[in-house]
Amino acid sequence: MCSRNRLRSPTAEEIFSSYPDWEVASAGLSPDAEVLLDSELVEWAELIFVMEKVHRTRLTRQFSRYLKDKRVVCLDIPDEFDYMQPELVELLKVKIKPFL
Repeated sequence: MCSRNRLRSPTAEEIFSSYPDWEVASAGLSPDAEVLLDSELVEWAELIFVMEKVHRTRLTRQFSRYLKDKRVVCLDIPDEFDYMQPELVELLKVKIKPFL
């Protein structure tokens, strides 16, 4: 999850959707996000990755009642990459590896 669901989170979705036994989706928290995060998607998720601490804060503020049994992990990936940029792809793989 990121802000506008245009670069970082769609890259993560593209990469990890091919991993066996994983179902992935991406969304954003900003009103102009390509895919806007909603309560249904939060309820569906078992594990939620956010790109920055501000996303965790906004997620908690907007969806706290749906997060009771959810694990939220902040990846600390700044908004300075393009979609599928090789450096972003590598960083995502490194950051997600402990959760595979």
